[in-house]
Amino acid sequence: MKTYPSIFNDVIGPVMRGPSSSHCAASLRIGRMCLDLMDRDIEDVYIEFDPNGSLATTHKGQGSDMGLFGGFMGWEADEKRLPNYLQAIDEAGIKIKIDIHPIGATHPNTYKLTLKNAKETREVTAISTGGGMIEVIEIDGAAVSMAGDYFQTLVYCKSPNTIVSHIGQAFVCDEIVLRNGRSSFIEIKSNQFITAELEASLLEMEEVLFIKKIKPVLPIMARKNIKVPFITCNEMLDYNTDKHLELWELAVAYESMRGNISEELVFEHMRSILKIMRNAIELGLQGTKYADRILGPQSVTFQERMDGKKLVEGDVLNQVILYTSAMMEVKSSMGVIVAAPTAGSCGALPGAIIGIGKTLELTEDDMVKAMLAAGIIGVFIAAHATFAAEVGGCMAECGSGSGMAAAGIVSLKKGTLDQSLSAASMALQSCLGMICDMIADRVEAPCLNRNVMAATNAISCANMALSDYNHLIPLDEVVETMKRVGDALPNELCCTGLGGLAITKTAKEIEAKLANGERTSHKTFFKVC
Repeated sequence: MKTYPSIFNDVIGPVMRGPSSSHCAASLRIGRMCLDLMDRDIEDVYIEFDPNGSLATTHKGQGSDMGLFGGFMGWEADEKRLPNYLQAIDEAGIKIKIDIHPIGATHPNTYKLTLKNAKETREVTAISTGGGMIEVIEIDGAAVSMAGDYFQTLVYCKSPNTIVSHIGQAFVCDEIVLRNGRSSFIEIKSNQFITAELEASLLEMEEVLFIKKIKPVLPIMARKNIKVPFITCNEMLDYNTDKHLELWELAVAYESMRGNISEELVFEHMRSILKIMRNAIELGLQGTKYADRILGPQSVTFQERMDGKKLVEGDVLNQVILYTSAMMEVKSSMGVIVAAPTAGSCGALPGAIIGIGKTLELTEDDMVKAMLAAGIIGVFIAAHATFAAEVGGCMAECGSGSGMAAAGIVSLKKGTLDQSLSAASMALQSCLGMICDMIADRVEAPCLNRNVMAATNAISCANMALSDYNHLIPLDEVVETMKRVGDALPNELCCTGLGGLAITKTAKEIEAKLANGERTSHKTFFKVC
């Protein structure tokens, strides 16, 4: 079945803790699906990462271990106990071994997992596709495609053909597929698990061995024959020919149809997301503390000097820098944030929209509309490019955030639909080829700088669009170009820590100090040259 991105699944979300959504939130979702597969009883896990992928070098520092282990314990992505995951996994008595060796992975974020308890052993291969999104691609040697947006029932059996017919007659579902691997099972996708009566009748059959149930991990469910009003910018413009809707209204129309939910619910869900973002910024401005990080609470000093008129004047610009920084610092101190579109780029969009909203004294509804406008730009990127830095560098994260924010800013200023799309196009054009080379495997630097750059670039491009600058290249073509550029970037420059700033002399010194447990002060990591 063809799938389409959801604003709340793929673009603005999940609500989470941790440095990286493609590492922390995604791995946690994978872990939770594994927990269900094992009937919530995991005793032993063997984890394999490919040396040519991103996870070989980043699984600990960027939180893949933290998320995965939290998922094994059934935690949510915003669980308070996540920073203490090692103690929790030890107390739970789950034994874990991690090996890095060739596994033939074709995606840089590939998890190969062998799960055991006293009764059984199951094998799972899954990938993180960016922004917290996942796909389970293999279970017990059988090829599958599970994104975590269905209730999935797996009926393990010896001779499945008659059983498929029996299920099809007794239960209305979206899909029934026979999966053949080391074990054979029937995969049933639906908006609910099979009924208790059907389950009981299946278990009475000699051919049926056992049944597994895997709950959805995404907030917006999929369904059979899903439809959306458009999936490219050009299709959206055609759809809008006789409707004359604003960009935020088009976003609402898309997400309502995509998720089979009311337009009012779409708007109010985005309001709840906005409130989480605003709360995170407020917490960041109070100053944050966390031992295992490089940078301290720099936004506190920025605010002091901004208030003291010691900075170059620019009320809106400085407010946006302040808010972007505060959000990033909350992320780096394991506070609750919203991936927008990723955790590594969680500062730019809310920093720009909420910062401008505050300075211009705009309403909450104005900011919700701007977030929705940004969200539909993200849908086009998710559908035709990527949010994964492991695939597209920081262009995929901060670049996407900048393009989304630019469209949202035009919405705040009551610009036209064409101006919003122009702003997004110019902002994305400005970010093509941006690499991901985080220092010391922490999603802090140069991530903070690039989030600020993304937000301020969005302001510049929004103002150019509002002045009717010619963006020349249509948004759809820019997104297509993002995909091609990402495919051309070398592995070393895509979130592996093997190139760029990550391998400078000073970066290696910082990495060594962190590895040796030197947490005394962020100032000790730096020297003036």
